[in-house]
Amino acid sequence: MSATLSASTLLAVPLAPLVGAAVAGLFGTKFGGNHIGRKVTHSLTILGVLVAFIISAMTLKSVVVDGARFNATLYEWMIVGGLKMEVGFLVDGLTAMMMCVVTFVSLMVHIYTIGYMEEDDGYNRFFSYISLFTFSMLMLVMSNNMLQLFFGWEAVGLVSYLLIGFWFNKPTAIFANMKAFLVNRVGDFGFILGIGLIAAYAGTLNYGEAFAKANTLAGITFPGTEWMLITVICICLFIGAMGKSAQFPLHVWLPDSMEGPTPISALIHAATMVTAGIFMVARMSPLFELSDTALSFILVIGAITALFMGFLGIIQNDIKRVVAYSTLSQLGYMTVALGASAYSVAVFHLMTHAFFKALLFLGAGSVIIGMHHNQDIRWMGGVRKYMPITWITSLLGSLALIGTPFFAGFYSKDSIIEAVHESHLWGANFAYYAVLAGVFITAFYSFRMYFLVFHGKERYDQNPDAHHDDHAHDAHGHDDHGHGHDAHKPHESPWVVWLPLVLLAIPSVVIGFMTIDPMLFGEFFKGAIVVDGAKHHAMKELEEAFHGPVAMAIHGLQTAPFWLALAGVVLSYYMYMINPALPAAIKRAFGPVYRLLENKYYLDWINENILARGARALGTGLWKGGDQALIDGAVVNGSWKVIGRVSSVVRWVQSGYIYHYAFAMLLGIFILMTYFVWFKR
Repeated sequence: MSATLSASTLLAVPLAPLVGAAVAGLFGTKFGGNHIGRKVTHSLTILGVLVAFIISAMTLKSVVVDGARFNATLYEWMIVGGLKMEVGFLVDGLTAMMMCVVTFVSLMVHIYTIGYMEEDDGYNRFFSYISLFTFSMLMLVMSNNMLQLFFGWEAVGLVSYLLIGFWFNKPTAIFANMKAFLVNRVGDFGFILGIGLIAAYAGTLNYGEAFAKANTLAGITFPGTEWMLITVICICLFIGAMGKSAQFPLHVWLPDSMEGPTPISALIHAATMVTAGIFMVARMSPLFELSDTALSFILVIGAITALFMGFLGIIQNDIKRVVAYSTLSQLGYMTVALGASAYSVAVFHLMTHAFFKALLFLGAGSVIIGMHHNQDIRWMGGVRKYMPITWITSLLGSLALIGTPFFAGFYSKDSIIEAVHESHLWGANFAYYAVLAGVFITAFYSFRMYFLVFHGKERYDQNPDAHHDDHAHDAHGHDDHGHGHDAHKPHESPWVVWLPLVLLAIPSVVIGFMTIDPMLFGEFFKGAIVVDGAKHHAMKELEEAFHGPVAMAIHGLQTAPFWLALAGVVLSYYMYMINPALPAAIKRAFGPVYRLLENKYYLDWINENILARGARALGTGLWKGGDQALIDGAVVNGSWKVIGRVSSVVRWVQSGYIYHYAFAMLLGIFILMTYFVWFKR
C-alpha cells in the first residue's frame, strides 16, 4: 500500500463481511429457501472476514511503517441547514489497530463456530449474524463522523440482541436479549444527547471539525445551570459507553448475555460491542481532556466496576459466567485508565484483553463440548489429561488475565495501575486501591475456575444435572457432538475448535511485549489520542519510568500487583485443591455476604421490581388516566357525548309540527310580556 490509503481498498474491509452475511442470510436460511448448504455458508463468511483481516493487516503496516493516514468522506447522504450527514472513514493508528483486532478475533470465532455449532439447526443463520456483527463493529471503528459512529453503535446493539436470543425457544435467552436491548437503550439515550449537543453547539458531526471547536465548547456554560457545556457533553457520551461497555450500574445485561452460544460470547466480550465504549472515549479524547469533572466521574465508575464485579466472579459456578464477570472487571480497568487520561493504556489493554479473553471464552466452550454440555465447574476436575490442548491454552489465557510478568496482560494491567497511581484527579486514591485489590480477586477467581476444571479429582460422574445444556442439544437429540466418545469421559475438541485456541494463545503471550513501547511511548497513536500533559501527567510519569519490556517485567516481579496475584493463585489452590471443605465453611460463616453476592447486589431485583414495575405503573397510569380517561374519554368520546345529549334535547323542540311552533311562539310572547310588566315597572 502507498502512503495514501485507497478508499476503495478500505471500503472492502467492512463490505466483505457484509456480503458474506447477506449471502448466508438470504440464501442459506429458511427465509431465502435454503439454496446453499452449510459448507458454502461458512466458507463464504470466513472468506469475507479473512479478506477484511488481510486488508486490515496491510493497512496497519502502512500506517505504522509508512505513516499513512486517511480521512475523507465517501458518501454524502444529505445536508440539513449547515449540518452534513455523510459516510466516511478515518484511518490512523487507533483505527488500524482496532480493525486488526476485530477482524482477527472474528476470524477465529468463525473458524471455531464450524465445530461448536455443527449440530445446531440455526448453523447458517448464526454465521450470517456473526458476519453482520463484524461489519457493524468495523463501520463503528472506521467512522470519521458521529452519524456513522451512531449507526455502528446501534447496529452492534441490534445484532447482539439477535445473537443473545439466538436460541429463541429458550425463555431465559429471550429474557436476556430483551434485557440487553433495554439496558443499552438507557445508555444510548445519553449517547445521542451528547452527540446532539455537539451538533447543536459545534454545528458539525465530523470528528476533526468538532475537535477543532473543542476550546470554544469548553468556554460555554450549559443553559440554565453553572455546569460547563463540555462536562455535560462528556458525561452524556460516557453514559453511552456505560451501556455498551457494561459499567456499573448499566452492567446488568452482560452476565445474562451468556445465554447466547459461546462463540458470540467470545465475540461480544473480546473484540466487539463491549470495547465500543472504550474506543469511543479514546477517540473523543480531545473533548474529555477539557473536563476534569467528567474524567473523575469516569475514574470512579471504572473503579467500582473493576472491584465489585470481580467479587461476583468468586462465587460463580457456571464456567462462562466466571469469564463474563472477569470481562466486567477488566472493562472497569480500561475505564479507570480512561479517567486517568491514559487513553493509550486503556486501548492497549483493550487489545491485549481481546486476545486472552477470546481465548478463555473459546476455551470454556471447548470444555463444554468435551464435558458433553456440562457448564458447572463443580462437576468437572481432572480434565487436563483428556483435553491437553484446551488445558495448556486455557492456562496461558489465565496467566495473561492475572497479569503474569512477560505475558500480554501484565504490560497493559500494570500500566493501568501505575497510571492511576500517578493521577491527581478526585477519586484517584480510591481507584488505585480498587484496581490493586482487583489484582488479587482476579487471580483468585481465575485460578479457582482453572483448578476446579483441569485439576483435582474427576467429579463429572457426580453431576446431578448430567445434561446441563448450553447448546439446547437435547431438543435435537444430541449430547456429545457426534464424535463417538465415551458418554462419561471428557474428550479433546475437533481441530476447528482447538486451532483458534492455539492461534489466540500466541498473541496472549507475546503481543504486550512486542507493542508496549510504540503504543504507549512511541508515535503509534499520534494524532488519534490527545492528552494535555500539563494537566494530566500520568503518561509522562510512565514514560520516565519505562526502560524496556524486559526491565519492566523483571521489575514487576518485585511489585505489589505480582505478589497479590501470586497470593490469589496460592489461596485458590489451597482452598479448592488441598482443603476443599474451607469454601463451604466460609460460606456458612459469611452467609449474608454470600447472599449479597449471589443476588448480584440485588441490582437485578431493584431493576425488575422497582424500576421496571415503576415504569410499568407509570405507563399504565398514563395509558388509563391520560389516554383512555382524558384523551379518549373526555376529549374524543366526551365531545360527541355532549353533542349527542344536547341534540337529543333539541330534537324534541324541532318536532316539525306547526302547532308546536305556534305554541312555542305564544309561550315566548307570554314570557316576554310577563318580564316587561313585572320587572321593568
